[in-house]
Amino acid sequence: MDFNKANLIDPLHPSLSIAAQCALIQLSRSSYYAHLNCLKEKEDALIANDPDEKYMGMIDRIYTELPFYGSRKILREMKIRHGIVINRKHVQRLMNKLNITSIAPWKRTSIPDSSHKKYPYLLRNVKIERVNQVWSTDITYIQTHNGYCYLVAVIDWYSRKVLSWRMSCTLETSFCVDALEDALSNFGKPEIFNSDQGCQFTSDQFTGILLENNISISMDGKGRALDNIFVERLWRSLKYENIYIKGYETLRDAKAGVSEYMDFYNMRRIHQNLDYKIPNDVYFQSQTRRNAA
Repeated sequence: MDFNKANLIDPLHPSLSIAAQCALIQLSRSSYYAHLNCLKEKEDALIANDPDEKYMGMIDRIYTELPFYGSRKILREMKIRHGIVINRKHVQRLMNKLNITSIAPWKRTSIPDSSHKKYPYLLRNVKIERVNQVWSTDITYIQTHNGYCYLVAVIDWYSRKVLSWRMSCTLETSFCVDALEDALSNFGKPEIFNSDQGCQFTSDQFTGILLENNISISMDGKGRALDNIFVERLWRSLKYENIYIKGYETLRDAKAGVSEYMDFYNMRRIHQNLDYKIPNDVYFQSQTRRNAA
């Protein structure tokens, strides 16, 4: 079976059915569905060896759908929807491992590094009117059949364009710094840079780059529900439109898949809140108008 061909199939393609896609790449539909069954068998084998992998996958899906749920409600969802009975401390530990917390105005389960300087939230009642006015960043968890990894992205608020991203097997600060430097190198600099209070973003290594470039630093405050909503929407789209469908085997596979999706997100995916335009068009057209003015 040609698994490389099977991975090219997009079940949510806007105009081509699975049958049509299979015909275009000369792959039988039975081979495609056999590939899906193979992925399911590997996932089941992985879960049998490590139940926490199964639980983290459930938590990730529930959180992506309902990001305002904390550990209590996620625990309840796992019991009602999946029949899983574990204790709340177990759920909290796995949420911390996934680096996720409720975006609702409740106490966070993950604790920032108390030795790092925190900055105030600068975007209350600020009207977003132009590109490079506000950038923001966040980290999410990506599950593969061989384990899990982390994804960080930098996004422009006005255009929703993903300016840069990086993936890593660990939550070290370096991959976040790489993403920041890449965005600054390719797209200039924003007036304000917003993040949460995670230790990667409050580190001297990360904030030092922003300060050197005279960029105002904004950080989500405790109890603020939607401070970083644009990145949260990116994560939701990525997971439902790519990660959950593809079922990547390894970090390398996940990187290739995320790269393909980010290109799609920037260059092809229309956004209702952008009057059905795509991020690249909004970003570069707005930038051209500003330069002309």
